[in-house]
Amino acid sequence: MRLALQEARSAQQAGEVPVGAIVVHDGHVIGRGHNAPIDHHDPTAHAEMQALRSAAAHLGNYRLSECSMYVTLEPCVMCSGAMLHARLKRVVFGASDPKTGAAGSVLNLFDEPSLNHQTQVQGGVLGEACRDLLQHFFQARRTSQSLHRSSHQMNLREDAVRTPEARFENLPGYPWAPHYLNDLPSLQGLRMHYLDEGPQDATITWLCLHGNPAWSYLYRKMLPHFLAAGHRVVVPDLPGFGKSDKPKKASAHQFEWHRQVLLEFVERLNLRNIHLVVQDWGGILGLTLPMAAPERYSHLLVMNTTLATGEQPLSPGFLAWREMCANKPLFDVGRLFGRGNPHMSEAECEAYNAPFPDAGHRAALRAFPPMVPEFSDSPGAEIARQAARFWRDDWRGQSCMVVGEQDPVLGLPVMQTLQAQIRGCPTPLILPQAGHFVQEHGEVVARYALSTFFPDEFEAP
Repeated sequence: MRLALQEARSAQQAGEVPVGAIVVHDGHVIGRGHNAPIDHHDPTAHAEMQALRSAAAHLGNYRLSECSMYVTLEPCVMCSGAMLHARLKRVVFGASDPKTGAAGSVLNLFDEPSLNHQTQVQGGVLGEACRDLLQHFFQARRTSQSLHRSSHQMNLREDAVRTPEARFENLPGYPWAPHYLNDLPSLQGLRMHYLDEGPQDATITWLCLHGNPAWSYLYRKMLPHFLAAGHRVVVPDLPGFGKSDKPKKASAHQFEWHRQVLLEFVERLNLRNIHLVVQDWGGILGLTLPMAAPERYSHLLVMNTTLATGEQPLSPGFLAWREMCANKPLFDVGRLFGRGNPHMSEAECEAYNAPFPDAGHRAALRAFPPMVPEFSDSPGAEIARQAARFWRDDWRGQSCMVVGEQDPVLGLPVMQTLQAQIRGCPTPLILPQAGHFVQEHGEVVARYALSTFFPDEFEAP
C-alpha cells in the first residue's frame, strides 16, 4: 500500500486526484498506475485501470487470476467491473469512498452472487494515510480556487495591464493552481503571480527564478521531480511576465525595484532552507538575494547566467541579442524558444507567447535587455559586485552548476568565470545539446541537482 501511495503522490504532482494502485504477482509488483484522466483526456484512466493494463501487458494475458491489487481509494463501479473481468484474486484498498465506492460503501460488486467470479476484498489498509492525502489535495484545491476568485478582486492599476486568463488555459504540462499577492510594499498594488506546490511545512524549499522573456512555465519539467522528493517548490512570475501584472511603461522596470520585489517576496512567504534555482535574469537578480539574508539559503543550482558587475565588456552574443530586441520589439517569443529547443512541441512554444498578447503587454521585454549593467556605475552593478564578494568569501552552502553548451550569450566561458566566483562550486554538468534555456532539459537538470545535494537518496542521471 505504501507503493500505491507513492503512485498517488505522482498523480497529485500532476494535478490529478491522488489515487494510486499496484498489482502484485508472486510477491513482485508487475503493474503500477495512478490517476491520469486529465492528462490523458481519458475518462477510463483511473489508477486501477492503468495498473491493470500494465500488469496484463507484463504477463501477456488479460486474466490476472493469481494477482492482488492494492489501491489507495475504494474502487468505483468501472474499476470494480474491470477487476472482476480480470479475475483478480484479491483487492486491498485504503480509504473508503462514500460517494462512488463499489466495494461496500455505495454497493458491493465483489459480493454479488449472480456474477460468475468473486474477488476477495479488504479495506482500511493504511486508510488514514490514504484519506489524509485526498483530504489535503481537495482542501488545497478549494483554497486555491478561493485565492483565484479573490485575485480577480485585486484592482488593476491604471498604469498596468493584466493578461486575460483565457490565454493560460490548457497549457501543456502546466496543471498547477495560481497564487497571487499584491501586498508587498514595492508592488504598490500590482498583482504578482507565483506557483507554490508541495507541503507548506516541508523542510526544503526550491525557489526557482526565471529570466527574460520566460515565466514560471519554464520550470514545468523540473518542478515534478522536486515535488516527488517531498519538497516545496515556489516559482514566482516577475512583474511584467507570466500571469503577473505588467506595467505599461518600460521605465517602470529597474534593477533595484525587481530585486526589492524578490527580497520582499521571500520575506512575505517566510521561505527557509531555500534551494535557490537561477538562470538568465533569474541569476542576475537572484544571485544578489542571499547576501541580504544568508540564513535563509542553503543550496544553489545555477544555470546559464552571470553576475553583471559592469567590470567586463558585454559579450558579442548579448549585444546582438540586445540589438535584435530593440529592432524587432514584437519578436515571436515562442519561436525563439523553439529555435534553441527543437524537441519542444508547437503548443509548448506557443505557451511562451501566452503572457504577451500585444505590444502593450511587452514593456518588460523591451526594458530588460538594456537593463543589464554594462558599466561599473550602471544601476545594479555595485549590488552585483557586493554579491560577487559574498559568493567568493562568505557563501557556506552547497552549489551545483549546469551549462547549456549551445548558448551563444551565457555559455560555457561565462559560466566557468562564474564557477570560479562561487566558493566551493564543483565542475559544471555540461549539456551539449542544450542552449540558453536549460530548463527545457529539466528532467536531467532536476535529477542531477537532487543526486548532487542528496547523494544517498537519489541516483545520478
